[in-house]
Amino acid sequence: MDFLKEAQEIKDFVVGLRRRIHQYPELSGREFRTSELVADTLRSLGVDEVIENFGDTTAVVGLIKGNGDKTVALRADMDALPIEEETGKPYASKIKGVMHACGHDAHTAMLLGAAKLLVKHRDKLKGNVKLIFQPCEERQDCRGAKKLVAAGVLKNPDVGAIFGLHVFPELETGKVATCPGAVLASSDVFSIKIHGKGTHASKPHMGIDTVLIASQVVNTLHHIVSRRVDPLDPAVLTIGTIRGGEAENVIPDTVEMTGTIRTLNEDVRKKIPLWIEEALRGITAAYGGSYEFEYAEGTPPLINDKKVTEFAMNSLKEFLGEENVLYLEKPSMGGEDFAEYLKIVPGTYFRLGTGNKKKETTFPLHNPKFDIDEDALPVGTAVLSFLAFKWLSSMVK
Repeated sequence: MDFLKEAQEIKDFVVGLRRRIHQYPELSGREFRTSELVADTLRSLGVDEVIENFGDTTAVVGLIKGNGDKTVALRADMDALPIEEETGKPYASKIKGVMHACGHDAHTAMLLGAAKLLVKHRDKLKGNVKLIFQPCEERQDCRGAKKLVAAGVLKNPDVGAIFGLHVFPELETGKVATCPGAVLASSDVFSIKIHGKGTHASKPHMGIDTVLIASQVVNTLHHIVSRRVDPLDPAVLTIGTIRGGEAENVIPDTVEMTGTIRTLNEDVRKKIPLWIEEALRGITAAYGGSYEFEYAEGTPPLINDKKVTEFAMNSLKEFLGEENVLYLEKPSMGGEDFAEYLKIVPGTYFRLGTGNKKKETTFPLHNPKFDIDEDALPVGTAVLSFLAFKWLSSMVK
C-alpha cells in the first residue's frame, strides 16, 4: 500500500474538511459543530463504532476493527483560540474573535483523512485503530485529555500505543520531527494575593505597603529558577499579570499576581511551589503583611516512549526518506495535554512541518496571521495512517 499516494488522492477531501472547520472555529468545551461534523464524517466513511459526547464532553471516539487483538490510538484536538483572525484568506474564520490559530482544524481533518484510508484497508489491519477527537486542549481549566483518560478512552479495547502530531510553522512543509524522551514541558499555573494595610501615599509608615511587598516577591520568585533549580534541569517561572491600586497617591490593601511554571522534571515540578510559598511566607512576614497562594497543576511533561519513538522514527525514515525525518535536538517549554495519554500508554508525539515562506505560512502558533501550507495535509494524513498500520503489523509492544 502506498499511503502517501492515496493521501494525495484524497487531498481535496482533507483540505475541504480543514477549511470548513477553520471557518467555524469553536472554543474549548464548545466544539459542538465540529464534533457533529466529525461524527457524521466517521459514519459516512464506515467506521465500525462512533461514540459522541465521550466522557460527558464534546469528544468523538471512533473504532476501526481489524483482524487482531492489538489496538493503536490516533489523537487529534479540535478546539480553537479567542483570537481575531488577520489572514485575509477566503476560508478565514467567520466567527468574530475566534480562530484556529494553533492548527487543530488541520489535526482534525488529517485524522479524518487517516480514517478514510484505514477503513479502505480494514481487512489488512492486524488489529484495531481507535480514533480520538479531543476537545479542550487549549485551556488549563478544561483538561480535555485528562477527562477522556479518566473516562476510559484508552480502554475497551485497551490501547497498546498512541500517536499524535502538531503542525509546526518553523519546520519546512513535508518534514516531521520528534525524539525519544522529553519533548514538551509541564504547564502549571499559580495565583498570589498580597494583603497589607492601605494608607495615604505620603504616610507609608501608617500602612503595610503591598506594592513594595509584591515587588520583592516578583524579584525573589524570579531567582528560584536561577538559584534553586539545577542548571541542567530546564525550568521557567513567569509572572504574567500583576494588579493593584487605583490611584497614584494611595497604597492599596491588596496586590494580585498570576504566573506559570514550566518544567521537564517531575521532581523539580513538585519542589517549585514549595519554594514559592517559602519565599512568600518570609517576605510578607518581614513587612507585616500576609498572603494567599493557589497552585494548580496543568499538563505534565510530555515524554515520548523510547521504544515506540525509535520504531516510529525508523519507520518514517523508510516511508518519507531520511532527509524528511528530523531528530529534535532540544525540547520546548510549551505544554500539550497529549502528555496525559503518554502517562498511561507508550507513544510518540511529533511535529509536522507546515512552514512555507512563499505561501506566508511561517507565522508562529497563536498568531492572528497563522495559517498552514495545505500541501502538508496529505503528508500528515499518510503518516498517521502508516504509523497505525505499521505498529499493528509490528512486534513492538
